[in-house]
Amino acid sequence: MRVVMEAGGRQHRVTAGDVIDLEKYDVPVGQSITFDSVLMLQDEQGITVDPEILKTAKVIGEVLEQGRSKKIIVFKKKRRKNYRKSRGHRQAFTRLKISEIVKE
Repeated sequence: MRVVMEAGGRQHRVTAGDVIDLEKYDVPVGQSITFDSVLMLQDEQGITVDPEILKTAKVIGEVLEQGRSKKIIVFKKKRRKNYRKSRGHRQAFTRLKISEIVKE
């Protein structure tokens, strides 16, 4: 079963057993998290986008890790003005393993 779900303002296409990185959720490692915002469902019968059916569908995942991604360098420069500015940024993420997709 394949699902398109919405989490953190983005859409993710997942199946059971997938490992995905989402924006930071304040959930301890090892606990499960449930997403109710399912936008599309694909199973043996075909693709479902009916809002009445999708209202009962849920994606359940287990938090594997809380971390921060690699640092990116933000460098600004204006030529001939002696202006240079360098900053770094590390985005926090939550690594999640999709344990099951429930369709009731």
